[in-house]
Amino acid sequence: MIQKTGISRERTAGILLHIASLPGRYGIGTMGEEARRFVDFLCAAGVRYWQVLPLVQTGYGDSPYQSEYGASGNPYFIDLETLVADGLLKKRELSACRHAGGRIDYGFLYERKYAVLRKAFSRFDCANESFAAFEREGEFCDYAQYMAIKKARGSASFDRWEKPLRLRDPQALDKFFSDPANLREYRFWLFVQFIFRRQWQALKAYANERGVRIVGDIPLYVAYDSADVWANPSLFKLNKNLTRRKVAGVPPDYFSATGQLWGNPVYDWKKHEEQGFSWWIERIRRAFKLYDVVRIDHFRGFDRYFEIDASAETAVQGKWKRGPGIALFEAAKNVLGDLHFIAEDLGTLDSGVLRLIRRTGYPGMKVLQFAFDGNPENDYLPANIPENSVCYTGTHDNDTMVGYLRSLPAWECGATLARIRAELKKAGIRMRVSGAASGAEAVCMLAWSSRAALAVLPVQDLLLLGSEARMNTPATSEGNWQFRLTRIPSAQIAQQLRAVLERFGRLCSDR
Repeated sequence: MIQKTGISRERTAGILLHIASLPGRYGIGTMGEEARRFVDFLCAAGVRYWQVLPLVQTGYGDSPYQSEYGASGNPYFIDLETLVADGLLKKRELSACRHAGGRIDYGFLYERKYAVLRKAFSRFDCANESFAAFEREGEFCDYAQYMAIKKARGSASFDRWEKPLRLRDPQALDKFFSDPANLREYRFWLFVQFIFRRQWQALKAYANERGVRIVGDIPLYVAYDSADVWANPSLFKLNKNLTRRKVAGVPPDYFSATGQLWGNPVYDWKKHEEQGFSWWIERIRRAFKLYDVVRIDHFRGFDRYFEIDASAETAVQGKWKRGPGIALFEAAKNVLGDLHFIAEDLGTLDSGVLRLIRRTGYPGMKVLQFAFDGNPENDYLPANIPENSVCYTGTHDNDTMVGYLRSLPAWECGATLARIRAELKKAGIRMRVSGAASGAEAVCMLAWSSRAALAVLPVQDLLLLGSEARMNTPATSEGNWQFRLTRIPSAQIAQQLRAVLERFGRLCSDR
């Protein structure tokens, strides 16, 4: 069963680090030298998997789970020094994008990086055969049209465009792109995706050649104001004028007393089924062009999903609706073969989603930050974790383990540390646990020692960083997605990690 999902039978380890969080001189992580140095670190440490968040072009709010187009690559991740080597930029022109600050400043990037990318495009030969073939493939044509029209309409959401363009009238589109300026804008957005894809393929090849596999992410939903919805409105629950009728979210839970109102339009699953799930199959195919293994975010939504009226102010009054279930995954497997998925099965679970996970055979996720509540039957306790799963200390939505322990009231932290000590004893691990940092280190050891075929640590937990390094706080709109490393972890850390992985039988057998 584990082999079927693409996670090898050997016990392995992974590190979660988004491309944006890599260090570097230009305000955000890129697919350049620092990314390769991180691959080298993983190789030295004997780590098999590098997990990233969605690579997509982000919009308002900067979340990689809200994109202009679900299959896009983020232009911010394009490495400018590679463009210098390609002859599209001059070294001195990169100074405009220099940013010394540790955290990501998306306003700065929007103002500076696109200007430099447009300069590179001005020197690019669109008659280049590789680019022409890329354009003929058509994968990004809807996206490039959408971005060009959006720019011409002052970044307005597509539901505010004039009706012919909103409804993709062929004559209106032909007229719009008969303007040379609009056609050039269309080609600029094709160019950034062409460059992104070329750089990502080179980075992935570098990793794969060294035995490192990439775990990527496919969100359940797409953003409303996106090329995905504009080009396929019949597949979503929209009004006749293409405004949102029903939106996605989750009910009240651990993260929010009023639930989470995501705002993404929900799917019209009957329409998808009538079309043989072709849109989803294509989406999955594109994901596996980018990644070796794909984590499906919010997997429970394929069994039942939470639907809220678009006019609602919170998610409290939402309702559960039936999703496509196993039919979608069977259809995808019939077309694409075995699917190397990880199911993000966190949150509110019931017998239906548990049955779906069993039927697919995909490994689920076990997050240790949820384990130490004193319940001996807790599914996340290391002793209760099955082999066909992926064990995490935390995810991008959690505080760091150090930050989490420091946030607990003194009495609760003491009780939690006592439970961690008890789990260490069960696992036969001897180490001193007396505070947040040592407690977090102990939880990392428990992850490595678990029976899960794959154990993954966010790089923040590997380095024992505090709340200042948190990636995202759900149900908040500010201060998220900004974490960056100041440097790649050292060779000493790599050797220490290698020794730990060897101790717990997770060292890559081919290194």
